[in-house]
Amino acid sequence: METNDAIAALTALGHATRLAAFRLLVEAGPDGRVAGDIGEALGVPGATLSFHLKELVLAGLVVSESQGRYVCYRANFQAMNGLIQYLTHNCCAGSPGAACAPANAPACAC
Repeated sequence: METNDAIAALTALGHATRLAAFRLLVEAGPDGRVAGDIGEALGVPGATLSFHLKELVLAGLVVSESQGRYVCYRANFQAMNGLIQYLTHNCCAGSPGAACAPANAPACAC
């Protein structure tokens, strides 16, 4: 991941509604969720949600797919894992000790 991509992703996640929507989509896994379900779960009006989802799509963290009258949104797990790797690259610059070692949780393979 390039620095500008990381900045775009972090900027997109820097809003409470977008962060909540992204986390909801991560929880949904590869099946994703349709916009109406996301709005209902978050208590966000359609127009507001549309704006926030568009920002997540532009940042590359979310992908959308038309399904008839509905739009399904899915987390882009490759982008999410890339951002995590970008943030933890060279953690503690190789110093000994586990004080700053990344968590042992595996990256999401969704």
